[in-house]
Amino acid sequence: MKLRYLFAGMLLCGATAVASAQSIGEQELAQIKGSFVKDAHTVAVQNILLGDANIKGKTKDLSKVNEVDHFFKYRVDVKGITDQKSSGRCWMFTSMNALRPTAQKKYNVSKFDFSHNYNYFWDIFEKANLYLENIIRTAGKDITDEEVVWYIKSPVADGGVWNLFYNLGEKYGVVPQEVMPETAHSNNTGQLLSTLNRYLKKAGWDIRQLYAEKTANVKKNNKKAQEELAAAMKEAKIAALKDVYRVLALCLGEPPTEFTWKYKNNKGEVVTVKSTPKEFYESVKPENYNPETFIMIMNDPTREYYKVYDIANYRNTIEGVNWVYLNLPNEVIKEAALKSIKANEPMYASCDVGKESDSKAGVCDDNMYDYESFLGIDLKMDKKARILTRYSGSSHAMLLMACDTDENDKPVKWQFENSWGAASGVGGYLTFTDKWFDEYMFRIVINKKYLDAKSIEAAKQTPIVLPAWDYMW
Repeated sequence: MKLRYLFAGMLLCGATAVASAQSIGEQELAQIKGSFVKDAHTVAVQNILLGDANIKGKTKDLSKVNEVDHFFKYRVDVKGITDQKSSGRCWMFTSMNALRPTAQKKYNVSKFDFSHNYNYFWDIFEKANLYLENIIRTAGKDITDEEVVWYIKSPVADGGVWNLFYNLGEKYGVVPQEVMPETAHSNNTGQLLSTLNRYLKKAGWDIRQLYAEKTANVKKNNKKAQEELAAAMKEAKIAALKDVYRVLALCLGEPPTEFTWKYKNNKGEVVTVKSTPKEFYESVKPENYNPETFIMIMNDPTREYYKVYDIANYRNTIEGVNWVYLNLPNEVIKEAALKSIKANEPMYASCDVGKESDSKAGVCDDNMYDYESFLGIDLKMDKKARILTRYSGSSHAMLLMACDTDENDKPVKWQFENSWGAASGVGGYLTFTDKWFDEYMFRIVINKKYLDAKSIEAAKQTPIVLPAWDYMW
């Protein structure tokens, strides 16, 4: 026993010695400085960079851009490009873009868009309610607790994934763009969110103070006192939500409970539709549009494949579904995605669009930029390492709607419909190589019928619950 303790102590001391901080001495500094050899290449690169801060632009391999064409063997019949402007609503735009072909067919129009402003209003309102409920639920925890810190840090934000749109559609429906058009604040959400987050932090603080005051001298088993506390905190929450609603209504307008929509169809006929948002949603959503039929599949090499994961509390409505995904190898995801495209069904997809991409040219290639040759350093990491070091992760959602294949019907390139307007990419579209798919694609939402039998069976598992602050999102 003594020997075991002695050995453990030696290991601890050794670890401490290795981890101890050491300054750079003259010998080490001379070694480091001596490694910077001013050969012809180094001098040329130095002369360039001393006068130009654009490293990325200098490392772009133009041959990669020129090699990629924008013609596709298989392409979903989509029409229209949207623009999310200065907002983080890509997940909402993409989810709606996936429904747009159904709406165009239903109402016989070639041009159509949903009101993103309408759903954005309810998204932020519901996120505010969820935040306040989380504050109430954790009011007894110390304010430095990891969970409490996570909620307080950012009460509401633009970001989201497909399940958030599903939650909104099921509860509030959707409306045509003309019914509730964009406003200055829906197109540029920064100041609105900043104001609301400042207010919600205050409201959350007030609720925690209320909890502390009312529980200071009350025994835990005092049922009446507990009921009075719950009622008081609920009252405080409702008062806060009234203010949130006011700010949203001032900046975005009030959402309609019913509407009249006039439009001209492809026959040149003027048609009038009277509806509620829920009724309109029911008219345009696909058959069996639910998380049991349309599931999210993910390529996350940091975790076991053929397992289902649930990110706790990642939703916008209290009663809504969390972000749940089935983790699959890339080759399985590609096979399913190609089937969906061949069936003329686009998919919600998200990726790390900022990596190895040229948005102006509308091309993504895994070797788009050669930093290594230009700077003389090694930057190579595999997808797992990039995720775990927080260098890479899903940053943007787009509609996956085209695939080109070789003579054996194996994918060589794919295409997104983006939501950055027609001036971005090639008319609003972004083409990416199959290798880029492997490295920087993360998740798609797809009809389960396009998955293989093994994946369908795996989707039936009870999800492994991940914390709200999980690195994958």
